[in-house]
Amino acid sequence: MLLPARNSTWNGVDRRRELRIAPGRAAVCAAWLLAALGWCVLTASVQAQEKQSDAAPVVQPGAPGMPSKRLPDSTTGQAPPRSQADVDFMQGMIMHHAQAVEMTALIASHTENKEVRALGARISLSQSEEMKFMKRWLLARGESTSMAMPGMPEMDKSGNPMHAMPGMLTPEQMTALRAARGAEFDRLFLMGMIQHHGGALTMVKDLFDTAGAGQDADLFDFATDADNTQRAEIRIMQDMLKEK
Repeated sequence: MLLPARNSTWNGVDRRRELRIAPGRAAVCAAWLLAALGWCVLTASVQAQEKQSDAAPVVQPGAPGMPSKRLPDSTTGQAPPRSQADVDFMQGMIMHHAQAVEMTALIASHTENKEVRALGARISLSQSEEMKFMKRWLLARGESTSMAMPGMPEMDKSGNPMHAMPGMLTPEQMTALRAARGAEFDRLFLMGMIQHHGGALTMVKDLFDTAGAGQDADLFDFATDADNTQRAEIRIMQDMLKEK
């Protein structure tokens, strides 16, 4: 009696299928192994970088000609202490800007000059936004937004008479500006705003000339931008006056 051969067609088909499937399984396994190896390498690299970053020394640069100094790893950065001159500058500049906005508010009803109107709109918008910033800066530091004594705007917090900020128009100048119309208003407005901007430049200079003042990053950026902007506007207004 003959037994079926072991390499029957059915078994042969199975073996051929196995031969076809085996390479695919091997490829999948190899891909998984490569992915796992890559993940391990990436993780190890990140951990090494973190350790290196954690171990980075804290170095204090030396003065010109002097070597740097390594500080303890526990050293932390500290913001420079706030100067009272910073607070006085912000409070005073709020008052200063308020008069500029008051001056620009007269333009709509006092002149039809398109150049003066455009200039006034730009000044009003920028200085109104700057007033908001200065008030936020003061409130965030627990300071009043005004240097005047509460309920007594003509007195400062020490009980002394309030002095006008540099460049601010006198009551007589403001009265003349309100009474003027047309070309005369344009002239008085431009002259008064040049004077006003010049006072702001003086306030910025006084701030930076005060020892320890102007070190706050936000205040420094604001004062520097205000200085640049108002210098540019002064040149524009001087040219406008020459044309008249």
